[in-house]
Amino acid sequence: MTYRTRIKYTAEQKAEMWDRWQGGESLNSIGPAFDRLSSSIFSQLAPSGGIRPPIRQRSGLALTLAEREEISRGIASNLSLPSIGAQLGRSLSTISREIKRNGGYDSYRAASANQAAGDRAQRPKRCKLATNPALSRIVTAKLQLNWSPQQIAAWIKKKYPAEEGNQVSHETIYRSLFVQARGVLKKELLPHLRTQRVIRRSKHSSRKRDGRGQISNAVSIRQRPPSVEDRAVVSHWEGDLIAGSKNSYMATLVERHSRHVMLAKVDNKESQTVVSALIKQAHKLPKELYKSLTWDRGQELADHQRFSLATNIEVYFCDPRSPWQRSSNENTNRLLRQYYPKGTDLSIHSQEKPNQVARQLNERPRKTLGFETPAERFSACVASTS
Repeated sequence: MTYRTRIKYTAEQKAEMWDRWQGGESLNSIGPAFDRLSSSIFSQLAPSGGIRPPIRQRSGLALTLAEREEISRGIASNLSLPSIGAQLGRSLSTISREIKRNGGYDSYRAASANQAAGDRAQRPKRCKLATNPALSRIVTAKLQLNWSPQQIAAWIKKKYPAEEGNQVSHETIYRSLFVQARGVLKKELLPHLRTQRVIRRSKHSSRKRDGRGQISNAVSIRQRPPSVEDRAVVSHWEGDLIAGSKNSYMATLVERHSRHVMLAKVDNKESQTVVSALIKQAHKLPKELYKSLTWDRGQELADHQRFSLATNIEVYFCDPRSPWQRSSNENTNRLLRQYYPKGTDLSIHSQEKPNQVARQLNERPRKTLGFETPAERFSACVASTS
């Protein structure tokens, strides 16, 4: 494939590009459609942060080019302003302002006046964070604590329920981050978002994950009691093993009802090592709060029978290539990438570091809990079992 060095995209090409991006296609798949590299597509999407710019539409109240040409002819014919306004069905003040802001009687030209009006219309309206520095500082502080825009917006609304001027939507926060031309939140805050990407990706895009090996004597998730599915009671957990650089690993556990997180550093991914770490974690909780564990098909839990024997906890395995069956755990793993980006060496920290990260996650409000924190929900469950 031959790639040209420079191209000027037409409006139709840009529209198709945005259609493909919003439809969930990747940069690598969009590029060949235009005989371009992905970097060329990125350069078109990046200025607006991957957020499609709105289509410019002239207000129905604005003067048209034809009306401006009539004004120009009226001036040339020495017609009075009321006469010009009457011909166009416009008020005297509209005609007067139009002529004054575009050079006056001696210099008014319809084409240049119409162009100037279009240029003025492009001036972006200042967003709420730009006009409220105090609110902007609050948002910045919460982003630095790795709160999501949705969590921040909900927390502010809860804290200032009667002060609409001190509230902001999560969409405004996202746009202020991705569209740097708005000049409110600095781009240095982007790494505090969970995904850490520099442009917004379509909600229709997806990632594929390969399945893993077979586990002997595995009990399928399809045999898991229905009472586990509705998340009505605490005590049912989901788990996984995440990998870092230099063959470093960490076990992640999340309780389905409260979304309470526990993290366990492991020396390697051998089943004996992982299972021993999981047994140690299980013994930290009352038996009433840990009755089942759902895992994927990873070989790190091949020794699951030893885990069940030592803890009296049932283990269920997901179907191959079905990470959504452990949705709470998958979401938790994405959250952890804020603290442990891909390529991080997980072995350089003691267990104290994962404990600190788990504590911070457990103290962040969650939308699925009505913006209650996992710590609050889990503590209430502990109190009820005491």
